[in-house]
Amino acid sequence: MTITDYLTTLVPFSHDELNDILSYFEKEYIQKNKELLKEGQVCHTLYFVEQGMGRSYYLKEDGKEITQWFFGEGKFMTSADSFFNQSPSHYYLEILEDSIVYGISYKKLDLLLAKYHKMEKFARLLSIEMLTKIVRKLNAIQFQTARERYDYMISEFPDISHRVPLGYIASYLGMTQETLSRIRRNDF
Repeated sequence: MTITDYLTTLVPFSHDELNDILSYFEKEYIQKNKELLKEGQVCHTLYFVEQGMGRSYYLKEDGKEITQWFFGEGKFMTSADSFFNQSPSHYYLEILEDSIVYGISYKKLDLLLAKYHKMEKFARLLSIEMLTKIVRKLNAIQFQTARERYDYMISEFPDISHRVPLGYIASYLGMTQETLSRIRRNDF
């Protein structure tokens, strides 16, 4: 899904409004394994992933990486609490595949929100979508079996097992790689 498709799916922008809004975004080609944000930094950019895959993660005290979220095509990627509050992030943002993204700064988004009432509606709907997905993941971690969590992840990210290292997937699901391997063996 392109950024144009995504924007117009949520809000019926006019052709002129859409062209103006898109002029605030910067298209970037980002190579695999690039870190976009480190823990402690303020996230100043909201990215739309047109092609590729990214993730957010944090480091445990022992240095182990725990994946918080995956961001695939047709989704916005950011450290939400850091971006929207302009506060230091608890997470890292990393590109997992060569990617094409459209980035908009906090300041430019703020200008668009002031300029277009429809952008306020867009931001509200995007925030609701992000919050809903986070709550679903939290509910999955708290209330579902390992198998149910895996099925939930596949429904959210159907081709993820072919694109992301299994260790990232296991940490996202809150399970060991051995448990993930057992669940996946039962699928084949």
